[in-house]
Amino acid sequence: ATVALNAAKSYYEEKHDRGSFIKDIISDNIMLGDIYVRAKELRVTADVPRGVFVVRTLKKGESVPTDVIQSLFPDRQNDFVLSIGEGDVVLIRQMPEGSGIKELNKIASSIEEALRAGGEPTVVVGIGTVATHLRDLAKSYKEAQIAIEVGKVFDTEKYVINYENLGIGRLIYQLPTTLC
Repeated sequence: ATVALNAAKSYYEEKHDRGSFIKDIISDNIMLGDIYVRAKELRVTADVPRGVFVVRTLKKGESVPTDVIQSLFPDRQNDFVLSIGEGDVVLIRQMPEGSGIKELNKIASSIEEALRAGGEPTVVVGIGTVATHLRDLAKSYKEAQIAIEVGKVFDTEKYVINYENLGIGRLIYQLPTTLC
């Protein structure tokens, strides 16, 4: 009976957890039609602009302190701080209407500076394009990851890399290696 109750409890918590819902969206583990249904159930606004930031440590084996990022963005209703994989933390932040590159860069710089000031491991912050709808979060998340990968090769001195500012590096990165 205990095992069955624990399984039912964890199923219920997972089904009604906003963080796991957002994690499913950015990892493409949810169908498009289900996004609308679950968003309504969990009272997550679907069509507001959101910025997607991937924070990655530069040293292997170290992890990004999620509590520091969570303390910078305490609004748990609209902002999501998710630990993804070994060294990545993703921040999905609701943005004011009409936000652009300048606002995204400002937020990313504040994350990087707060972690550096706290003596935390050196991190790089990748920024995707503004997602105007929940269904665009996965695309923006992939863009933020690409920004970090391209930045490793072309902008080794930068700790905040915006996908929209990658320029020719992004084109070269998308070419097959044999062609390069």
